[in-house]
Amino acid sequence: MKRDEQTGANNDMHSNATSEQRNRHSESRTAERQQNREQNRDQGRHREIHLPYAGIVVLVGPSNSGKSTMLERLAAEEVIRSTEIVSSDQFRMLVGDDEYIEWKHRARSEADVIFAEYQQVSAKAFEAMEAIIATRCRLNKLTWVDATHLYPEDRERLIQLARKAHVPVIAVVLDVPEQVLLERDDQRKHPRGRQRVKQQVQQFRRTLRSIRDEGFDASYILKHPYPVSFVRTANPLMIDMGTGIDIIGDIHGCYEEMMEVIHRLGYVDEQGDGMFRHPEGRRLVSVGDVSSRGPESLKCLLFWQQHCAAGLAYMVDSNHGWKIARYLDGRDVTLSHGDERVEAELLQLEEVQGSAAAKRVRESLKHFLLEAPSHLVFTRNGVRQVVVAHAGIRDHFIGKQSRRIQDYCRYGDVEGTDEKGRPVRKDWYVDHNSGECIVWGHDPRPYPMIVNDTVNIDQGVVFGGMLTAWRMPERESVSVKAKQDYAGAAESPLKRWEQQRFAPPNIRKFKDGFTVQTESRLNVTVQGELAQTALDTFSHYTVPLEELVYIPPTMSPPPGECSVEGYMEHPQDAFRYYRSQGVTRMVAEKKHMGSRAVLLLFRDEQAAIQRVGRPLLGSIVTRTGRAFFDPTTEQEVLARLHADLIAGGYFDRHQTEFVLLDAEIVPWNLKARELIASQYAHVAEAALMDRSVVKDKIREAANAGRNVADWLLETEVKLANARTFRDVFQYYCWDVNDIGDISIAPFHTLAHSTGTFWEKTHEWHMEQNRELAQMCALIIETEYHVIADEADDEEIIRWWEEITAEGHEGIVIKPETFRSWNGGRMIQPALKVRGRAYLHIIYGMDYLAPEHVSRLRKRKTSKKERHALLESALGMEGIERFVRGESIERIHECVLAALSLESERVDPRL
Repeated sequence: MKRDEQTGANNDMHSNATSEQRNRHSESRTAERQQNREQNRDQGRHREIHLPYAGIVVLVGPSNSGKSTMLERLAAEEVIRSTEIVSSDQFRMLVGDDEYIEWKHRARSEADVIFAEYQQVSAKAFEAMEAIIATRCRLNKLTWVDATHLYPEDRERLIQLARKAHVPVIAVVLDVPEQVLLERDDQRKHPRGRQRVKQQVQQFRRTLRSIRDEGFDASYILKHPYPVSFVRTANPLMIDMGTGIDIIGDIHGCYEEMMEVIHRLGYVDEQGDGMFRHPEGRRLVSVGDVSSRGPESLKCLLFWQQHCAAGLAYMVDSNHGWKIARYLDGRDVTLSHGDERVEAELLQLEEVQGSAAAKRVRESLKHFLLEAPSHLVFTRNGVRQVVVAHAGIRDHFIGKQSRRIQDYCRYGDVEGTDEKGRPVRKDWYVDHNSGECIVWGHDPRPYPMIVNDTVNIDQGVVFGGMLTAWRMPERESVSVKAKQDYAGAAESPLKRWEQQRFAPPNIRKFKDGFTVQTESRLNVTVQGELAQTALDTFSHYTVPLEELVYIPPTMSPPPGECSVEGYMEHPQDAFRYYRSQGVTRMVAEKKHMGSRAVLLLFRDEQAAIQRVGRPLLGSIVTRTGRAFFDPTTEQEVLARLHADLIAGGYFDRHQTEFVLLDAEIVPWNLKARELIASQYAHVAEAALMDRSVVKDKIREAANAGRNVADWLLETEVKLANARTFRDVFQYYCWDVNDIGDISIAPFHTLAHSTGTFWEKTHEWHMEQNRELAQMCALIIETEYHVIADEADDEEIIRWWEEITAEGHEGIVIKPETFRSWNGGRMIQPALKVRGRAYLHIIYGMDYLAPEHVSRLRKRKTSKKERHALLESALGMEGIERFVRGESIERIHECVLAALSLESERVDPRL
């Protein structure tokens, strides 16, 4: 790294010089130093020193050379902060209470003790001072160290400390004539003495001969009276995000796919100069590896070189970029793994355009690639928001630059190689907790992977996968499919991912929290404590992971306080909500008071092997992921369903390998027998007995002439409430002697192997339900009505009142399509409206008493609404991944996130 002692120019102070760079520049150092010495003879010339954004500034000079005075002036002028200054005198005071201990003019027996104490205090003071400096370096702060630093070993400790923390270290040397030092010493409150000053001057002269070769990133020798100013520099790795950035994953020479992504992101060549700009001022960012393996590496490299030079884009260093850079720089490198294609394109360029043009291209690309930063940090309002690194980065590396950090960002956290010589990569991202979103590539995954607010956007476009862009601050992905498999590798990373589809998930990715990106424009973040609760549920209670592809979402009642007096819930409020969201057509479905179930039915066992890794007819699970039936009953139910669907030609007609259904299974007591017995039956029995006795006693009092008419009326109302309470839970309870006594009511056909059905109307889903019911006696239809306009409201309300009066739970009102939007926001997929009678078992048998209902009507539904939306988005995302044949881990994170949300405390009565 060049050290210009006269001007202090140091254009790359943020990076530590690599050994290769040092070797390259060693021959020019002697001439450079001679030139600097000649320039330094002009003492009247004003000097400007550019300070690093962080690191250590080591002041070097004998006592009385003006180090503390200079720092006080700089702090007063607000060039530096007073907190950036640490001094040996300050720490001697902190450790030993006194700045200076006088041992001279003492008896020998006293002087030896005092001097030993002084030495001990000084040693501890420097130890404490260096601990503070190390801490500030780890936090990427700038620190001025005020001490004499006359001995190489003292300076070496600070150099090593800076290297360990990956920050710059510079030396500012104050060269003051001996006579001036002696004059100043005479004026001190505690003079050091002429002998000590002369000794320090002698040592200082020896220091001047060696300091330039000690490993400082820069050294500045200031000769008295040194007119100088210091200028602070910004961290070159920190960039304001502006209106937004679009980060593109590993391109690997796939120019057509790159341009397709750029066009989809909204960039246009308005000026016809080949430069693509965004109308909103957004900028492109590359995670590196823009070349190699693919068909048009040179076009990709030149695109990024030109756009970066114009300030329209940024690119970070990468493993392939680094190898091409060294090749262009004339280093002895072996081009392989697709890098040889870049060489071939450059040779072809030379044949077509001549050696001069090819040389210019080589030179421009060499400097572009050699100067690529290890990573970039994009900020908003001065706060770090996004970190872009090719293969990943540790939290304590962010915002720093060193050879080790450069290597880490190029190659990731690698631990040896496997039996085939491939690098074994560690999951560095599980330890990320510093708050920024880290976007990276290098390690191809079939789809963008989000863990701990890190996003992998290398989707293996060169291997026939996708090219992905990640938009910030929107946190959205845009992907295009590769036109072909350009690499033609027999065993590509994407193929290895397919082979490992059923591998157990890495629990470390989830236990401290994680984020799931969904195509419903909702990214769901799960806190660590909720994730750990859900993981415990998984490990003890659920069916095998590969069978659990969907957790049905919770459902909210209509938002806000009921608008109809005397009711907790009313259809009118559901109508009003959906119409306020732009929905004009709705569907009202009768709500079965049973137990939610998810049915996965396969065409045959071979289809199951492809999807879940082992032969089975299917599975039936509860909404908490547990087996719905005991094993024997489940097999009986699955065998009946499978036989009926095969006989009805269902799988052939729909050309599907499986069908996934969301349903209710009745009777309620089939799964809720214990709950009914402990929470409802005993309560109802006790209440009826107690209130009947009270009523009889009050009636006896009335017959005796007592004035208890109001009390009697109140008790009769309470007795009626108890009967309603009993009748409600008994309505959906009956004895089950065999599987013929149960009924399955599907209301969503979630997916076939050919795709999902989110954009279908609920009328379509009800028709699918009817088709299934006609094939199988276990399946029943669900009564429903369409709400085409406001004229239908009264009919739906009347229907709701009739069925709830008969004991039914209520209805579910849904927008016309399974997934509906208001602008860019998904709206509630369903709202339940329960009847007044049913709510006796939810809010208590006397909840309709005026003093209770007025309080209960003020319930808050916002958290329930949020959970309903997030769980819906997770459910749909998990099924999409299952249909696409993604890994268990990718499906598992959706299911785990939904179970985690269920672990969060929400009013269970909603």
